[in-house]
Amino acid sequence: MPSDEALYEALLGGDLKAFDALYARYERHLFGFIRKHLQDAHEAEDVLHETFLAVLRDRAGGRAARSFRAWLFQVSRNLCLNRHRSAHRATRALKKEADSPEEPIPGPEHALEHQQARDALREAVARLPLELGELYALRTQGMSYEEMATVLGLPLGTVKSRMHQMMKQLREEMHP
Repeated sequence: MPSDEALYEALLGGDLKAFDALYARYERHLFGFIRKHLQDAHEAEDVLHETFLAVLRDRAGGRAARSFRAWLFQVSRNLCLNRHRSAHRATRALKKEADSPEEPIPGPEHALEHQQARDALREAVARLPLELGELYALRTQGMSYEEMATVLGLPLGTVKSRMHQMMKQLREEMHP
């Protein structure tokens, strides 16, 4: 029986049967691990699939020298933590909305202004250099600076500096 690492190397070489073997080897154990983090079985199943999608996306072999098993469980744990953070933010937002006094429904002129502002932002983002556009896209996905640094393979200070640069550039383009 080939090792996890041998199967992973075969997958990197394009052997999708190796992926099937890894999936069969870890599906049940990984699902059990995820269920310890998430109460909802459907949500746990989603995270299981997201984890294996990460394996497929990692075609560049970005898991470094760690064991495949450890890396796989770390990916699933991070996805579970992201779900918890998202749920926590959603709960806070709902509570804040419930606690805030009702505001009058804005008129069509407000909707037009809002649409124009969104269009201006979209155009400004489209004009960002690639490295700043990547940061914008990752941040809008809810990633922390630390997560963005990991994804981009950059030092945390570089990410913070580029975020500052990106915000400055967007402000200047939107409010000349």
